[in-house]
Amino acid sequence: MEPVLGVALLWLLFGGTHIGLAAGRIRGPLVARLGEGGFKALFSFVAAASFVVLVRFYAAHRTAGIAGLAVGDVAVVRGVVMSVVVTGVALLTTGLAVYPRLPMALFGPSIRGPRGVERITRHPFFAGTALVALAHVLLATRLVGAVFAGGLALIATAGARRQDAKLLRVRGRPYAEYLSATSAVPFAAILSGRQRLVWRELPLGALAAGLALAFTLRAVHGAIFAQHGTWIIAAVLGGAAIATLQSWRRARRLGAAVAVHS
Repeated sequence: MEPVLGVALLWLLFGGTHIGLAAGRIRGPLVARLGEGGFKALFSFVAAASFVVLVRFYAAHRTAGIAGLAVGDVAVVRGVVMSVVVTGVALLTTGLAVYPRLPMALFGPSIRGPRGVERITRHPFFAGTALVALAHVLLATRLVGAVFAGGLALIATAGARRQDAKLLRVRGRPYAEYLSATSAVPFAAILSGRQRLVWRELPLGALAAGLALAFTLRAVHGAIFAQHGTWIIAAVLGGAAIATLQSWRRARRLGAAVAVHS
């Protein structure tokens, strides 16, 4: 199969199963049959399986086909684009660290005013992922790499929009007020005057870890998709599992605290 077409089709499979399983006409009967926990397990399995196939296919064909834009060959442009990558990695790392406290966390903390990195973007993980991916659309030396990165950017953007739409529908006015005070695009709410940056609220440890990760990834860049993409697969699926576990543990702690004081 032509590598570019193969990657595009596998992104469609990944995104299509996400949208399809979440659609009411499919989700409802599955939840009725499997229960909420069973549905989430099925959803996670399908997402993980389709992601593994996508990454393994790309890893096997990442050097094939026609050339990409490869803007990294121009020193000045490369500096700008690489700064976007570093910013994106810092944001997505911070997003994982603070995820259990975000309104869109899997086990649903209460809606409260934006704080810390939420003042920069209400979707730090998705926004950071999109920044990294869009930068790699420009940096890719092969078109297949640009398509892979472009698909990732599209999925991240769509994921943020879907979360906002779902939470607005489920939580109503409190989430609408949260939306009006924040932005999905980094720094947009601050630049528009709807928000301000409060340095003391920022998770500096997580941001520092993100910067360190960005430079580490640069050092091992050539080996990231080695071993059939195993490193990428392990990092993404492991990160998702850790974020879910953290959210579940936080929800249990909050539930226990409420029970004690009620």
